[in-house]
Amino acid sequence: MGDQLARAEDFEKKAEKKLKGWGLFGSKYEDASDLFDKAANAYKLAKSWDQAGAAYVKLANCHLKLDSKHEAANAYADAAHCYKKTNIKESVSCLEQSVNLFMDLGRLNMSARYYKEIAELYEQEQNLEQAISYYEKAADLFQSEEVTTSSNQCKQKIAQFAAQLEQYQKAIVIYEEIARHSLNNNLLKYGVKGHLLNAGICQLCKGDVVAINNALDRYQELDPTFSGTREYKLLADLSSAIDEEDAAKFTDAVKEFDSMTRLDSWKTTLLLRVKEAMKAKELEDDDDLT
Repeated sequence: MGDQLARAEDFEKKAEKKLKGWGLFGSKYEDASDLFDKAANAYKLAKSWDQAGAAYVKLANCHLKLDSKHEAANAYADAAHCYKKTNIKESVSCLEQSVNLFMDLGRLNMSARYYKEIAELYEQEQNLEQAISYYEKAADLFQSEEVTTSSNQCKQKIAQFAAQLEQYQKAIVIYEEIARHSLNNNLLKYGVKGHLLNAGICQLCKGDVVAINNALDRYQELDPTFSGTREYKLLADLSSAIDEEDAAKFTDAVKEFDSMTRLDSWKTTLLLRVKEAMKAKELEDDDDLT
């Protein structure tokens, strides 16, 4: 480790010296970029991530001087991947630089990939608003490049976080849209009932029984097989439990479904919100009677 660190520092000093020295404009930056690349690699081997990231940024600057945007974009991405281990803010900043260069080059697929990576970093930090913002940018670019699967993955993340932030209508629109598009695709159509279940749970969170029942009718029109599924039965049972203000019936329906198909933590969290709202309404009604 110590040897690698010493090697890295040596390469970096030589690179800086090249930049300060005389020489033909191009060759000076080419020589320095080669040395910064070696320095960054040695820093990585020494697990000195901040210094590796900084060396890659210097490498990117050399490439920009040589008007090699593609290489500069890659160097910024390499810097971001080093910073990811120690400094999320720097990592995001380098990925942004990389995206901007790839956008200039018309490499939208690469730009989308790195927007998605920024979104994942914000997700890791539990900054859901920023995560949504970058997943949206990634989804749009993937869509424009017709990479539908990646676009849908990003959209599902947006819907998931929107619901967590109580932006239920936004989540509903996305889940319904994905379900609609998936129906015509043999590989994706098996996931339709799952998307409609997610949309339905978001409808339940809004607490409007009429809207829930209208949505169930709409889902049945969209996919005639839906009413024969356990997902439909769960939503219908929960809807009538809310209508009847019957918390026990609500719990039983959830338990019955969960015993056959495990509910993930996202669904469980949202269904708990619905149940809490039912309890709060019950207390309100009791107060009104006294």
